[in-house]
Amino acid sequence: MKAARFYKKHQLLVEDVPIREPEQSEVVIRIKYCGVCGTDVHIYEGEKGSAQIEPPVTLGHEISGEIVGCGKNAKKFIIGERVVVDPNTYCGNCYHCANDNHHMCDNMIGVGTSVDGGFSENIIVNENLVFRLPKEVSFEVGALVEPLSCCVHGIELLNIQMGDHVMVVGAGNIGFMMIQLVKNIGASKIIAVEPNEYRRERAKQFGADIIIDPINDDTDKILLEHNIPNIEHVIDCAGLVSTAEYSVQYAGKKGKVMLFGLTNPDDTIKVKPFEIFQKELTITSSFVNPFSMQRAVALMKTKELHLDTIISDIIDLENINDVFEQKLYQNKGKILIKCSD
Repeated sequence: MKAARFYKKHQLLVEDVPIREPEQSEVVIRIKYCGVCGTDVHIYEGEKGSAQIEPPVTLGHEISGEIVGCGKNAKKFIIGERVVVDPNTYCGNCYHCANDNHHMCDNMIGVGTSVDGGFSENIIVNENLVFRLPKEVSFEVGALVEPLSCCVHGIELLNIQMGDHVMVVGAGNIGFMMIQLVKNIGASKIIAVEPNEYRRERAKQFGADIIIDPINDDTDKILLEHNIPNIEHVIDCAGLVSTAEYSVQYAGKKGKVMLFGLTNPDDTIKVKPFEIFQKELTITSSFVNPFSMQRAVALMKTKELHLDTIISDIIDLENINDVFEQKLYQNKGKILIKCSD
């Protein structure tokens, strides 16, 4: 089968690799689409802080596909079923797993990082990592279940209430998902902060009530003009030092700041402890997607989210290097890799 194998910084090779037989509780999935995530970009660029990997490894973890084989004791699915994959496996034995914090597992194994992932024609995973994709949801949109599940986890941690004011900093693919989720909760006003004009306009289409260019606009003036008395929640989807500091600055009294975007591990931000004290701020974060995959699938069935319009390009597996070499992921939307017909 064909697979995109990462060897070292800037070396991703599409190769023929053998496919093994599934173990007793595993299933074989013919991958239809796999999304390109920021994690894949970090690994390709050799950036410090990207997931721990042991090359060569097949990247990709945002997977949709079809069951084409089952191990002897794999009973949950039948051949032909449409599915998506949770890329995270937990040991179940460490301190964190024992305390129901599986996503903090000391021995977590990640599809597309620790083991071979989804930039491939086929993948073999334990059936417990697999979820049915409703027939009304396309394979293309199905490839967005995993990033949506991460957003769902982050939103649940914030406990946003109807009528709250929510600021989303960074209107990229994750920001677009966050805006839609917050809109469906019933936020009073959603403020999208994004320097790119095209993405600001897209944020409005997805439900943002107010858009701000953090470089050229006067944020304080715009908030005053729109009579925003307090911002209860700020979600930093960009993962930059500047956006983290901006998020803390504009979070209101008793506000919560969610640092969702991934920064470099050596990055530091300047915050004023007195400001945190005076506003009684909570600064938190969100890591992967514990127990959120099924809820993400259920959300897609409601048709309340318009994820298909986030997808901008579909690239054949054999041309995957174009995505990274030409930085296509910096363009207008989500990039999917088409892995098979």
